Amino acid sequence: MSGAERPPPALGVAVGGRPSGLLDLLNVAAVVLDSDGRIVLWSPQAEELYGYSSQEALGRYAVHVLVHEEHWDWVIKTFADVMETGQSWAGTFPIRCKDGRTRQVELRNMRLLSDEGEYYALGLGADSPTLRELERDVALSTRLISQSPVGVAIFDPDLRYVSVNPALERMHGVPAAKHLGRHYREIMSSPAFAQTEEALKQVLHTGTPLVEEATVVGRTPADPGHDHAWTISMYRLEDSVGHVLGVAELVVDVTERHRSAKEAGETRRRLALIADGSARIGTTLEVGQTARELADVTVPEFADVVAVDLLESMLDEHRPASRDGPAFFRALAVKAAYPTDAFLAADPPGRITRYEADRLATRCVRGGRPLLIRHADGADLARIARDEDAAVLLARAGVHTYMAVPLIARGATLGFLGLIRARDPRPFDEDDLAIATELASRAAVCIDNARTHQSVRNAAETLQRSLLPDHPPHLPGLRVASRYLPALAAYEVGGDWYDVLPLAGERTALVVGDVMGSGIHAAAAMGRLRTATAAFTELDLDPAQVLQHLDTITSRLEQYIATCVYAVYDPHRAELRIANAGHMPPVVVRKGSEPQLLELPTGTPLGVGGVPFESTVLHFAPDDELVLYTDGLVESRHEHLDERLEALLALLDAPDRPLEEVCDRLLGSLRNPQDHDDVALLVARARPFTPVTGPRR
Repeated sequence: MSGAERPPPALGVAVGGRPSGLLDLLNVAAVVLDSDGRIVLWSPQAEELYGYSSQEALGRYAVHVLVHEEHWDWVIKTFADVMETGQSWAGTFPIRCKDGRTRQVELRNMRLLSDEGEYYALGLGADSPTLRELERDVALSTRLISQSPVGVAIFDPDLRYVSVNPALERMHGVPAAKHLGRHYREIMSSPAFAQTEEALKQVLHTGTPLVEEATVVGRTPADPGHDHAWTISMYRLEDSVGHVLGVAELVVDVTERHRSAKEAGETRRRLALIADGSARIGTTLEVGQTARELADVTVPEFADVVAVDLLESMLDEHRPASRDGPAFFRALAVKAAYPTDAFLAADPPGRITRYEADRLATRCVRGGRPLLIRHADGADLARIARDEDAAVLLARAGVHTYMAVPLIARGATLGFLGLIRARDPRPFDEDDLAIATELASRAAVCIDNARTHQSVRNAAETLQRSLLPDHPPHLPGLRVASRYLPALAAYEVGGDWYDVLPLAGERTALVVGDVMGSGIHAAAAMGRLRTATAAFTELDLDPAQVLQHLDTITSRLEQYIATCVYAVYDPHRAELRIANAGHMPPVVVRKGSEPQLLELPTGTPLGVGGVPFESTVLHFAPDDELVLYTDGLVESRHEHLDERLEALLALLDAPDRPLEEVCDRLLGSLRNPQDHDDVALLVARARPFTPVTGPRR
């Protein structure tokens, strides 16, 4: 038959494929004997195994060449049985090699029939120790793979399954038979395994093994409802001559380790959140700021949107709380991790909102217990929101989990902390609730402190403002403007004051003072000193004498001391008499001259006692300006006092500026939002004077 007439090879049979290296490893020798036992064929492997060349072996009796004399009888008989019966013989036999050594050889002997009807014997032999070693390796490998808890898969170069062990069957939840012949991604179809497929291709291409390069998290049919984690190692498979057979994959289930590590990481994150909250919440004694700090701590690390609301009854004593019916909340803070409709569903800061009795916010504050909605549906959203429109916004934002935690301090429920997740797929759980409760507890104490402080501060400020004067409607030869600013809400009000007192002879007394200390007691001390100052002013005393009397009174005020500057303006003489008791230096502004600090004899503060005061007389003509102020205007923790005083002088650059504008300019430029002291400011400007009374006494 010509080559063109040859039938095609059977389907699935490789023609001209590369040889396996296994036969090379076994080095199988082939020897053919005729019916008399003479060697008629001798393979190169026989020469390598037995040591005889073909010239030395061919034509000789095999028994004389390969068998020790003591075995001749047995061999001749066995050979005769094979040739007569046609039954093959197999076993291990001690062959005599050319060099005299005895070699254990695994033999397979069988009868052959030629086309001429003659019988021959074929003997196939391999080194017995080599074969035993290979058998042990195969048996050991088979047992290791089949009994190993590590999943093992063998792929061909096209990444189709060739073999899988029972452990991998259990991990995948797919029988081994359904693996075989299928591509890796047909079995591991989850997107989580796309990267593993690329790694297998890389190992096939480069030959560089990958050992636990990454942890893969995904789901398989074995447990489709839960995530599992695996570490995957892979290496290329090659035969003894370096031909690539495929790639092996070793899979270890590390789900428990992964979960433990994840839980440990979550625990560290939660502890860090609590520590962060301890450091960041309550930095001021201001209710709104404390609420904003609580929101800043929880978003975005803990929740997507957070709201902090207080019961209006806790902020307004005129709105008592009720135990049934709707509850009224004032929103203090709201924050979102990203733009979302859920932010619009929350009440903006400052708004007072009514929540019906069935709303979760109302139930939370009245029950005093946190509420956790792991998986929020439409009915839950209706109870979370203030009204139907807000519920629609929550649903549109994808809100799926919610917590309401009461803000409780000293046994009283102040309000609640509301937290939601929408983009974050994790539902809130009991651990999250514990963290939120801890943060809410710490914040509630700070809010209550701020609320109490605000109440005391408001009382002190009300008292202090009630003690400060209104300007007299008419001051001869003088225009006056004044300001008082209390300290920030985080600090108590102080004892700063100013006064403008008409005197006989069309004169005017100008006073600015500062009782050292803060709170209601300082404000009360300031009121007593102001009253005393007015009384001494009626005695028509010199400024130094007034300060002397005030010093005596102050020394009787339970450890209080004060500073004060007292000036009397006489429009008839265009004269200013002034004395200083340890106070900040006044500023005089004159047209055509630079503003300057008055260098007055600075007496000791009031209350020290025993040190005399001195009065200084200054010319004070029309358009001249006197600026009296307390230290809260110029003192700062961040700048030197000299620099602040220079800044004060620089702001007084226009003597003709309206006095109200002068006050606003000084406070707006010098008053730092972070300064801790209150400020009293008094600015007086002389104007042309026409006497309306008789001669001065």
